[in-house]
Amino acid sequence: MARARMLLVEDDAALAELLVWHFKREDFEVIHTIDGEEALLLAREKVPDIVLLDWMVEGLSGIEVCRRLRRTAETANVPIIMLTARGEEADRIRGLETGADDYVTKPFSPRELVARVSAVLRRVRPALAGEALTYADLEMDTVGHKVRRGGEVIPLGPTEFRLLKHFLEHPGHVFSRERLLDSVWGHDSDIESRTVDVHIRRLRKAINEGGRPDIIRTVRSAGYALDAGN
Repeated sequence: MARARMLLVEDDAALAELLVWHFKREDFEVIHTIDGEEALLLAREKVPDIVLLDWMVEGLSGIEVCRRLRRTAETANVPIIMLTARGEEADRIRGLETGADDYVTKPFSPRELVARVSAVLRRVRPALAGEALTYADLEMDTVGHKVRRGGEVIPLGPTEFRLLKHFLEHPGHVFSRERLLDSVWGHDSDIESRTVDVHIRRLRKAINEGGRPDIIRTVRSAGYALDAGN
């Protein structure tokens, strides 16, 4: 099972410590900050799989952090669960309309929160639930190292396989060449960023064989995304 990376934005030290303990016990990688501005920086440095975001934190408010994450291409599709003592319906609606995927009112059960986080991740990243990697008519068997599209086996080189796996784990997310180099080739790689373009072309050629629709979207001046709606 892939390990999920969580960004926890919470300025209540006791609650943050409790949540870090519970989620690390469930094998999450947890990055914690008490500051809204720092949360945005951390999310840009390494895009999380999910964000737990308190409404009232230092620096930027949680609601503004949520709004800015949604406006940034690389974090626009990252699930966000807001944590807050504000239980009024108007506040819940405001949080959801700003872009939160779920809304948890304090006090809450940490075990229930773990279950809700896991449910969200199962919907947006099946790999984190140990299931097959699928998107549209693409299916990847990570154990057998096979890729099928429309039921037909697609031969891929090892780099194209890793590249496609990364896209399948983050459908809809836009990744710059530099982030793809870091995630697929490794942080210490000395490969030039334009090399990504070469492997993207190879991957496209392989998975689009036979005139199939192109599901890798090129985002001008931003990068690439796995997106069937392009």
